[in-house]
Amino acid sequence: MRRFTQAFFIFVLLGAIISCSRKKDTFISRSWHSVTAEYNTLYNGNLALETGREELNQNYRDNYWDVLPIERMQIDEEILLPDSVRNQNFGVAEEKAVKAIQRHSMLIAGEEENPQIDEAYMLLGKARYFDQRFIPALEAFNYILQKYPASNSIRTAQVWREKTNIRLENYRIAIKNLKRIIDNSQFEDQEYADAKAAMAQAYINLKYPDSALAPLTTAANFTKKDEEKGRYFFILGQLYNLLNQPENANLAFDEVIDLNRKSPRIYMINAYIQKARNFNSEENDDQQLKQMLTDLEEDRENRPFLDKIYFQIGEYYHQRDSIDTAIVYYNKSLRSRANSDPYLRSINYEIMANINFDRSDYPRAAKYFDSTLLEMPSNLREYRTIEKKRKNLDNVIFYQAIADKNDSILDLTELPREEQIAFYTTYTDKLKEDYQKQIKAGETQAALALNTAGPGVPNIGVPVEENASNFYFYSENRINRGEREFLRVWGNRKLADNWRWVATGNTGVNQPVEENAGEFDFSSDPKFDPLTYVDKLPTDNKVIDSLYNDRNYAYYQLGLIYNEKFGEYQLAVDRLEEVLASNPEDRLILPSKYNLYKAYGRLNMQEKQGQMKNDIVSNYPDSQYALFIQNPQSLVDGESIPKRSYENTLKLFENQQFSKVISESDKFITRYSGEEIAPKFELLKAMAIGRLRGLAEYRKALSYVSLTYPQSPEGQKAKEMISATLPRLSRLQLQEDSLATNYKLIYEFENSKLEEAQALQQKIDTALVDLDYANLSTSLDTYTDDRIFVVIHGLEDRTKALGFGELLRENDDYNVENDFLAISTDNYRVILLKKNLDTYKTDY
Repeated sequence: MRRFTQAFFIFVLLGAIISCSRKKDTFISRSWHSVTAEYNTLYNGNLALETGREELNQNYRDNYWDVLPIERMQIDEEILLPDSVRNQNFGVAEEKAVKAIQRHSMLIAGEEENPQIDEAYMLLGKARYFDQRFIPALEAFNYILQKYPASNSIRTAQVWREKTNIRLENYRIAIKNLKRIIDNSQFEDQEYADAKAAMAQAYINLKYPDSALAPLTTAANFTKKDEEKGRYFFILGQLYNLLNQPENANLAFDEVIDLNRKSPRIYMINAYIQKARNFNSEENDDQQLKQMLTDLEEDRENRPFLDKIYFQIGEYYHQRDSIDTAIVYYNKSLRSRANSDPYLRSINYEIMANINFDRSDYPRAAKYFDSTLLEMPSNLREYRTIEKKRKNLDNVIFYQAIADKNDSILDLTELPREEQIAFYTTYTDKLKEDYQKQIKAGETQAALALNTAGPGVPNIGVPVEENASNFYFYSENRINRGEREFLRVWGNRKLADNWRWVATGNTGVNQPVEENAGEFDFSSDPKFDPLTYVDKLPTDNKVIDSLYNDRNYAYYQLGLIYNEKFGEYQLAVDRLEEVLASNPEDRLILPSKYNLYKAYGRLNMQEKQGQMKNDIVSNYPDSQYALFIQNPQSLVDGESIPKRSYENTLKLFENQQFSKVISESDKFITRYSGEEIAPKFELLKAMAIGRLRGLAEYRKALSYVSLTYPQSPEGQKAKEMISATLPRLSRLQLQEDSLATNYKLIYEFENSKLEEAQALQQKIDTALVDLDYANLSTSLDTYTDDRIFVVIHGLEDRTKALGFGELLRENDDYNVENDFLAISTDNYRVILLKKNLDTYKTDY
C-alpha cells in the first residue's frame, strides 16, 4: 500500500511538472513559472544587483568641493572588450535576468502570460546601467515600455530610461520626457522623488542650477530614504551657494544637520563646514562660529572627519590674519589619519605654499607647490597655473640666493676689521657649543658635518668626490674626518713610541684613557678660529665690484619676475629701486627704469610714473623704451620689436651670415639686457660662433650662456648641449674616404672675394642644368671669418667628384679654372666643426 502511495505522488508530481509548459496558458503553468522566476532566479539576481550597488557606494569618493552628483556612481572611461563586465555582481544580475527570460517567459499568441518577465527586463536594464553599458540598458527599458504597457513597473521603467538618457548626455530629451511622464502619470512618493531627482541632474549637467532647485527640493521632500534626503538637501545647499544665495543655502544645510544620524554623518559634517564658509561676520557673532568649529573638533564621533574640520578651523584663523595659528591647523589637517581626500590635501599644500611665498620663503614655498601638484589631478586648469608659478619660483630662488649671499658678504666687507672679528667670534663660539653637545650625545658624524664656511663666506670645506676611489688615503674628506675624530678621542699627541700612554704617563697595555683625554682642542682646528673667516672676506676692489654687479643683476631679475609673472608689483618696485640706488652697470639702468615705470602704473602711483616717464623720454629719447612709452601702438599684433629683431637675426643665421649674426646679437644683447629675449640672442650668437670658429669656441660660448642664464630655457638648453651634444661631436674624426658613398666638391675663396664665389656658383648652376645633372646642387658655405666655400653636393664617389671637377675645367663653355677638392660628406662635416681643412689636405 505504501509503495502504491509513493508511486502515486511521484506520478502526480511528474504530471504537474510536465504540464508546466511555457507554451500552455494554464493556471499551473503561469503559477509555476511566475513563482520560480520571482523567488529563485530574480531573487538571486536582485541580491547580486544590490551587492554590486553597495560596492559602488563603498568605492565612490564624493568631491565635496564641487556640486555632488545625484547618484553615487563613478564613470569609468575604460572601454571594455565584448562580453566583459566591470563588476562581477552586475554580471551575475544580468545573467539571472536573461535566465529568467529564457526559461520562464510565456509568450503565447503575442501576449506575455508570466507577470514576472517585465521585472526580469527591469533587472536586466539596471544591471547594464550600473555596469555602464548604457545603450543595452536603454534597449531593455524601451522593451518594457513597448511590450508591457500595463506593467506595474511601467513608471519605474520610464524614470530609468530617462536616467539612462542623462548618462548618454541626452539631457534635453530626458527633461522633456520626464515632464510629460510626471504630468500624465500617478506616481507613488518614492517614484515621484526619483523622477524629480533625475530631472534636477539633467538641469545641473546643462549648467542651469536655478532650474534644478525646484525639482530637487520636491525630490528631497518626497523621498522615503533618509540617505537620499540628506544628499538632496546638501546638493540644494551647494546649488544655492553657486547662485550666491548663502541664506537659502544655510537653510538647506540645516535640513541636513537636523537629520543627524538618520543620514550618513559625512553629509552633516560637510553641511557644518559649508555653513562656516558662508558665515558673515558683519551679521553674526564671530564667537558663535568659533564655538561651533571647536565643538565639531571635540566631538569624538567626528574623528573620521578631522581633516576637514581642522582645515576649516585653519581657514577661520587665516581669514582673521592669525596666520601662525592657521598654519598649525593646516598641518593638523594634513597629518590627520582621516585625510584621504587628495583634493583637500592639495588645497592645504597650496595655501601653505602661498603663505610661504608671501613671506618670501621661496624654497619652502616651492616644496609646498611640488606637493600640491603631486596631489592635484593634472587635467585641472588650476594645475597648469600652479605648475607655471612653481617653475617661475626656480628663478626667484636662484636670484634671491645670489642676492642674499652677496648682500651678506658686502655688508661684512664694509665693517671695520674689529667688528668682523667680533661677528665671527660669536659665530665660532656657537660652533664650539654645538660641537661639544654633539660629542656628548655621540653624534660625531653630525658634528663633523657642521658648516665650515660661516655666514657670508664661501664654503671652505672639501666636497665629497662622487667618483673618488674607495681607498682611504685617496679621499681628502676621509683624511680630514679621521684627523678630527682622532683629535676628539685622543687630543694632541706627539708622534712617539707608545703614543697612547706617553701623554698620560701610563705604560700599562690595558690602562684606560684619562677622562679629559677625549676633550677636543679647538685651537687645533681652523674651523673654530674667527680669523679663518675674516681672512676669507674679499678685499680686492675688482672682486667687490663683481659682487655688487651680480647682486644688482639678481635684484633686477627679481624685479622683472615679480612685475611680469607674479603680479607682486610692490616687491618689483622695491627690488628695482634698490638696483638704481646701488650704482648699477649702464646696461641695467634703462631697463630698470622702464620696468619701474610699468610697476608704478600698475600700483596707481601716477606721480612717480610720470617722473619716470619724463626721465626715460628726456634722457633716452632714441631708445626702444621711449618709443614704447610714447607710442604703445608700436607693439603691433602682439609682436614686440625685440621679437622682430630676433627673427631678423635668425634669418641672417639661416643665410650663413654668421659674422653679421654675432655683431647684431651683441648689439641687441646690450639693448635688451635683462629681458627674456636676451638669452635667445646669446644662444644664437653661440651657434654662430660655433659655425664660424669651430668646436672649441662653440664650447666656450655655450658655457657662457649656461652660466650667465642658468634658469632660462636657453641656458638649460646650452647646458644640455654641453653635456650631450658636444661630447658626441668631439668624437667625430677625419677618416679615409675610400668607402664613402656621398661626396662633395668644394672650391675655396677668401671672404673678400665673395662676388667671385657667387659668380662661380651661378656658373656651376647653369652647367648642372645644361648637362642635365638634376641630382646635384650647390651652396655657398661659410667656413671661417676669412674663408668661404662654393660646394657641389650629391656626388656618389671620389672618382665621379674629381671627374666632374675636370669636366667643368675642360669644358670650353664653363672653363672653371679654380682649384677644387673632393671630400666625403662625413669628413666635410668634421672640417666644418673642427676647422681642420689644412690637416685634411695634408694627411688625406
